[in-house]
Amino acid sequence: MEIPGTVGSLMRRKGGEVWSLAPSATVYDAVAMMADKRVGALLVMEKDQLLGIVSERDYARKVILQGRSSRDTPVSEIMSSPVITVTPDHSIDECMRIVTEHRFRHLPVVESGKVTGMVSIGDLVNWVVTEQRETIRHLEAWIAGTPGH
Repeated sequence: MEIPGTVGSLMRRKGGEVWSLAPSATVYDAVAMMADKRVGALLVMEKDQLLGIVSERDYARKVILQGRSSRDTPVSEIMSSPVITVTPDHSIDECMRIVTEHRFRHLPVVESGKVTGMVSIGDLVNWVVTEQRETIRHLEAWIAGTPGH
């Protein structure tokens, strides 16, 4: 079953807030910002250039498990790079395949070379659930013979 919708549609519903930090920021700063913004990943950017992405998973695997100090380690040392990105024209279906295949949870959205947002696996799942609810509602109305459907 193909999932209808595009990243552009999802971003219009969700909004395009982008949380980022510089590559020189410490891992501690990144974790504090993730907690404050209630997100699981941040973009690592130098001006408008996307350099990488740092996630809670990067923190757990590359700092805690390796006995590094989050206050002394710059995010540039633990970020994932290069970053796989999507455009507003990517389908929700394509995004689901990308996050499943690569086993990560966040996709930066890039349009005309500029980062315009971030899509998480949670955003994608919410989109799918909402679309399925709408389909069910329409089918129930059709079966019941409700006028106007």
